[in-house]
Amino acid sequence: MQKWRQSETADGEEWQLALEREAVIRPLASKGKLSVTLIEEVTRRLQLSRTVFYDLLRRYKQRPQTSSLLPLKRGREFKATFLDRPREELLNSCIQEFYLRMERPTLAALVREVRLRFSLQGLPAPHYRTIRGRIGELDLKLSLQKREGAKKAREQVGRVSVSSLRPENPMELIQIDHTPVDVIVVDQEQRLPIGRPWLTLAIDVTTRMVVGFHISLWAPSTVSLCLALSHAVLPKDSWLADRELQNLEWPAGGLPRSIHVDNAREFHSDVLVRGCQEYGIQLDHRPVGRPHFGGHIERLIGTMMGAVHLLPGTTFSNVDEKGAYESEKRALLTLPELERWLALQIAGVYHLSVHSALGKTPMAAWRAGIGKAKAPLRYPVDESDFFLNFLPAVPRQVRRDGIRLYNIRYWDNVLSPWAGRLKQPLLVKYDPRNLSRVYVRDLEGRHWPIPYADLRQPPVALWELEAARKQLRQQGSGTPFEQAIFASILEQREIVRNSRSSSRQRRSKEKIPPTISSPHTSPVGRRDSPAANEIKPFPVEVWETE
Repeated sequence: MQKWRQSETADGEEWQLALEREAVIRPLASKGKLSVTLIEEVTRRLQLSRTVFYDLLRRYKQRPQTSSLLPLKRGREFKATFLDRPREELLNSCIQEFYLRMERPTLAALVREVRLRFSLQGLPAPHYRTIRGRIGELDLKLSLQKREGAKKAREQVGRVSVSSLRPENPMELIQIDHTPVDVIVVDQEQRLPIGRPWLTLAIDVTTRMVVGFHISLWAPSTVSLCLALSHAVLPKDSWLADRELQNLEWPAGGLPRSIHVDNAREFHSDVLVRGCQEYGIQLDHRPVGRPHFGGHIERLIGTMMGAVHLLPGTTFSNVDEKGAYESEKRALLTLPELERWLALQIAGVYHLSVHSALGKTPMAAWRAGIGKAKAPLRYPVDESDFFLNFLPAVPRQVRRDGIRLYNIRYWDNVLSPWAGRLKQPLLVKYDPRNLSRVYVRDLEGRHWPIPYADLRQPPVALWELEAARKQLRQQGSGTPFEQAIFASILEQREIVRNSRSSSRQRRSKEKIPPTISSPHTSPVGRRDSPAANEIKPFPVEVWETE
């Protein structure tokens, strides 16, 4: 069985090498027979032997993800150096003082200079391949700045301005942004107002199709962003069927070539950056203070809010426009109802209306773009793995009593072969909206859902857990910590249930995860596993700490 390295196990240098390989190998993976000339050019560019190149190409075809091109942990350590310290320092001095200067000495000239300096010091000179390797490890931007000036460095490796991009094909460039929705929603039990939700939208710039969205009661976070991205990338047939909208046509999807976002904190998260790199997605951030760079998504948000202003409970765009309208008293829609309404508005109205900039409907532009595209849309090999790759993750040791996360113990018999025996920690991924299970990735990259060790405990969200831990610290409770946490959470829920709840309490109640049955344990990464079908990439809520 092929052993795959995972993206989280790579250090910065290894990951950069994999990114360079992926940019070259991805276009070749879809080709048939490769010419000898092309192979020689690629191997020279990547500094690989033909044997290693063919092995990397084979691995990438089997699993088209950037981590498939990471160097395997065998033989000597990646980029290990065998020069002793004096020779290493002398070689580095030659490179910095002789090679990195505006006269742009050649590699051959550097080799001669190195041999001269080492001879004067009475030291054996390093091999030509060692010198060439050190040059290859130099930061490209720094090297260009030293040898050809800052302007040349900006032109070749500087950040490309998104405003200069002119995408021609669907999913070549999408823009994502958040906005508070201009309407008050009500809770599902008492149908009383609980405030405005947040909406995350994603638009394909070429066709103006809305490729995905996510609506939540909480302010934007990495999880809400990744849920919107999952909705944008994955097929939507089952998502529509779950909402009894199977008659709607919403074909947009696939892995985008580039994503354009602003500079909010969640758009700079490590999990988003590494996840995008794993699937060959370029992440571009809008220049600070230049909102016109996100003009397409901003106009879409304006269009959607214009439609929302016709709903009961709307807050309009500002206080002056609202006037004497009493939004909370007129609010009627729950969050799931608003989500369903938005799906109808997007797929049933917006996609079928003529767009002024295109002269045609977004749906027609999408079909035309797919028809003329030279390459088919890329999709993740495994939908569940795509969603899990964007969840928060922490390394945890598998001990004899299971795994602990946030002082809660998780256990399943699948952990037995590792419990107390595996020296290295395994990566544990979790969904902050519902901590009743975590996802443990084994050494072969498969994800296993692991439930509470005590299956009697209710599902809880991370925000409930943090609130209970804070209360327990203040009380100094001597009860066993895990039991005390769940007891405190249940007590807080009972208080909210029996009191004359405020809009904030009703809002919190809406964020309590529903009780679900314990999952059958099987690797999430396999399509034929029962647990793979239990992953729901597009739920309505996002559970976060306050």
